Amino acid sequence: MMKQSVIALVAHDAKKQNLVEWVRYNEGTLREHKLYATRSTGLEIKKSTGLEVNLLLSGPHGGDAQIGALIAEGNIDILIFLWDPLTPQPHDVDVKTLLRLAVLHNIPMACNRATADFLISSPMFKQ
Repeated sequence: MMKQSVIALVAHDAKKQNLVEWVRYNEGTLREHKLYATRSTGLEIKKSTGLEVNLLLSGPHGGDAQIGALIAEGNIDILIFLWDPLTPQPHDVDVKTLLRLAVLHNIPMACNRATADFLISSPMFKQ
C-alpha cells in the first residue's frame, strides 16, 4: 500500500501552464495524494484535471506564506514550486521564505519539471 503524501503545488504566472501540464501528465499518480495549491494555480489544476485540490490564498495574498506555515507545522511532504527566475515578484520575500522553510524542514522540493519528474518517479515517492 502506497502512503498518501501531502503535496503542495505552486507556480508563478509564467510557469502555471508548465505545472498544469505536469499535473495532467501525472494525474493518475497524484490522484492518490492530498494536494494543496495556491488559489489561481489550484483553480487551473482543478479546471484542467478535475483533481481535488485544497485551495489556499493566491501567492501574493499570502498563499506562499500559508504553504510555508504548513511546512513548518509538518503538514507538507513534498513541494512542487515552479517559480519564475526571470520576473521580479512583488511577494519575493514570501517566495524566499517558502524555499528556506522547505530546505530547513528537509522537504523534497522541485523547482522545475525535470526535478518534479525525478521526485514522482523515485521509488522513495511510494514509501
